[in-house]
Amino acid sequence: MTASGVGRDADARSARSRALAVLRIRSRALAVALLPAAAAVILLVGGSTGHLPGPGWDLARRILTPVAVLVLLLAAGVALVVARARPAVSPTVPIAEKAAPDLYRMVRDLADRLGVPAPSAIALTPDCDSWLEDRTHPAHGPPPPEEHHDVAHAGRPARRAPAAPVLVIGSPFLWWMRVAELRALLAPVVAGTGPSAHPDIAAARRFVRGLDAAAAVASAPGRGPAHRAVLGGVGWIVRLMLHGSRVHAAEMERGVAAAAADRAKAVDYGLRIVAQEQVGLAYAGWDRLLTRVALPAWRMGRWPSRLNAGVVAALTELSRRDRLAEGFASRLGERPACDLLEEPGAVDEATSLLAARLFHGGPARTGPDWSPVHWGDYPEEVVDRKWRTDAARLHRILDALGVPPSADEPQAPDGPTLARVLAHLATPPGVTRAALPFVPDDEDDLAGGTAHGAALAARLTAELAREEAVAASASPSTAVSDPDPVRDDGALPLFPLQPPRTGRELLTDHITAMVCCAAMDTVGASPGLDWLDGPTLLVGGARATDLPPRVLSLIEEGDPAALEGWLTRQGIRAEKPVRLV
Repeated sequence: MTASGVGRDADARSARSRALAVLRIRSRALAVALLPAAAAVILLVGGSTGHLPGPGWDLARRILTPVAVLVLLLAAGVALVVARARPAVSPTVPIAEKAAPDLYRMVRDLADRLGVPAPSAIALTPDCDSWLEDRTHPAHGPPPPEEHHDVAHAGRPARRAPAAPVLVIGSPFLWWMRVAELRALLAPVVAGTGPSAHPDIAAARRFVRGLDAAAAVASAPGRGPAHRAVLGGVGWIVRLMLHGSRVHAAEMERGVAAAAADRAKAVDYGLRIVAQEQVGLAYAGWDRLLTRVALPAWRMGRWPSRLNAGVVAALTELSRRDRLAEGFASRLGERPACDLLEEPGAVDEATSLLAARLFHGGPARTGPDWSPVHWGDYPEEVVDRKWRTDAARLHRILDALGVPPSADEPQAPDGPTLARVLAHLATPPGVTRAALPFVPDDEDDLAGGTAHGAALAARLTAELAREEAVAASASPSTAVSDPDPVRDDGALPLFPLQPPRTGRELLTDHITAMVCCAAMDTVGASPGLDWLDGPTLLVGGARATDLPPRVLSLIEEGDPAALEGWLTRQGIRAEKPVRLV
C-alpha cells in the first residue's frame, strides 16, 4: 500500500473513531434517561413479588416512580424536539439533471475515478465555495419552485432527498473556471461522499445537526412564558450534549476532509494547484462586483440579472489592468464550465436573485419596486437614477436647513444648482462647529471636517434612516414564522456586504452625485459602469478618475478651489440648474 493510501486509511479510521465518540454521548444520554425508570421497575417488581418488603422500600418506590415518569417525559420531549426540528439548509438554486446533463455526467465520472458514491443532486450558491450538504431530513423534501426561483429545473421529480449528500457549487466558479479546472477543484469535495457514506459518520452527523436545530428552536423568540420555560429546559439539555460532542464532531470532520483530500490526489492533482489560483482571483472579483456594482443597484430597487457573467467581465478587466493577472485572460479561449448548463442565462438569473436576497435582503420575487436590470441598461437605469436621487435628497436637506442660493446664481433659478452646494460647504471665517445645529459630537467619521459638512452629513444620515424605515414598513414580512432563514424576512440579509455608511461617506456620495448631474446636464457627460469600481462618470468618453480627491478636499477642508478648478477645466458650469428625479 502506498503512503497516500496509508494516510487516507488513518484519516478515515480517525473520523470513524470520533463518530463513535459522538454516538457514545447519545447513548449515555439515553442511559441517563432510562436509569430512573429501570430502577423504578426493579422496585415495583420487587414489591409485587415480595422480595423488597418494608416501609423503606415503599418510600423509595413512592419517590422514584414519579421521578422516573418525569425524567421519561422530559426525555421524550427532548427527543420530540430534536426529531421535529428542521436542520438548517444552505440557500441554493437546485439544478435538475435535465438542466445540466453534462455537469452531472462530469461529476459522476469524477466520482467513479475516485471510487466514491456520486452526489445525489447538484445545487448552486452565489458564493465562491463548494461543499457537500446532507439533506436527508424528512423536512428537506423538494422546496416550492417559487421559493428558490427554480427556473432551470423542469421535470424535477417530487421525492424525498436520497441518502447521498448534495453537491453545492459556487456559481462564480462555473462562469470563470474552465471545465478541466472545475473538475480538478471539485475532486476533493466529491471525494467526501466516501466517508459520508459510512453508517457511523452519517449517524453522528445526523445527531449533531439535530441537536443544533433543536437548540435553534429552543432559543427562537416570540413564544409565551410557558413555552419559554419548557423549551428553556430542553435547550439546556441540548446545549449540554452539543458541548460534549463539539470536539469529537470537529475532529471527525477534519478526518473526513483529510481523507477526501488524500483520495483526490490521484485525480488532476497538478491542475488543481492551478485551479486554486483561480479561486482566489474569482473571490476577489466576486467581492468587488457585489460591493461596487451590485450593491448600488440593490439600493435603488434593481437587481442585476447576470451577476455571474459580470464577474467574468470584472476579472477580464482586472487582467487587463493588473500585470499580476496577466495570462489569466488567455484562458478565456477554453471552454467555460457554464457550458455544462443547458440554459446558463436562466441559471445566472436565479443565482443573481438569490444573491440579492442573501447579501442585501431583497424580496424573493420580482415586483414594481424590485425589478431586474441588464448590464447594458445599468448606466441609465441605475447610475443616472442614483445620482439624480442623491442630488434631490441633498437639495431637500439644504431647503430644510434654509440654505440660500449662491450669489453666482440668477435671482430666480429654474432648479437646484451645484453652486449652492459649493457655497454652503465652503468654510466661512469665524464659524465654529458649536454654532451650527444637528452636529453630533460623537461622530468620529466627521472629526476634522467643516462645521457645515458635519451638519449636512448628520442630516443625510437621519434622512436615509427615515427612508429605510418607511420602505421597511411598506413591505412587511410575509413569512416571519417560517423556520427557514431564507423565508424569514426578519433574518435577512444573512451576509451583509458592508456596514452602514458613515456620515462622511454619505456626504461624499451625495456631493459627487451633484457634480455628476451638473456634468451630464451642462457638458454632455454620461453615466458609465466600471466593472471594478462601479458607477463612474464619463467625460468625453474617458473616466473622471480625478474627481474623488477634489470632493474630499471640499468636505474635509471646506476649500472648493480644487473642485472649482476641475469644473472649469471640464467646462462644467456650477450655476446652471440640474435636472433631478
